[in-house]
Amino acid sequence: MGSKTKIIVLHLKELIYTAIFVLLGILFLVLVTLMLLPQKPGEKPDFSETQSRYVPGKYTTSLRLGSDTVDVEVVVDASNITSVRLVNLTQVVATMYPLMEPCMDTIAEQICEKQSLEDITYPDENQYTSRLLLKAVEAALDKAAVTPKARSQASGSEYLGLL
Repeated sequence: MGSKTKIIVLHLKELIYTAIFVLLGILFLVLVTLMLLPQKPGEKPDFSETQSRYVPGKYTTSLRLGSDTVDVEVVVDASNITSVRLVNLTQVVATMYPLMEPCMDTIAEQICEKQSLEDITYPDENQYTSRLLLKAVEAALDKAAVTPKARSQASGSEYLGLL
């Protein structure tokens, strides 16, 4: 009679708690190892028409014209420029700078058609106004861009001046 019987009492709650903590510990270790493993260099993202080029929304850039300001508003969806227009154009600014509206209409039509700021044409007599408006549209599109490089260049609100 050399064997002694040992009785072990296990509570079901303790078993369940232990099993849950073990599973959580294993899950934590798996997540930590996945996060700390070096990433394999993959292909660079291709921003084709199937992927987003812009964060959808309305983006504005302010133009300072003398003592007044005008906002250039660009509306984009995920992959297209839907509209470009002047907002907050006061009567004073429209009178002092009569080429602003016709230049913006011409430029906006071309931008929406080409979906790019490249190869935009404008008359030589309106070149300075057109360049200023294109620079403002470019600043607004930089704010809307998905790529981090373009976003970091466009900080907060752009403020462009004329004269």
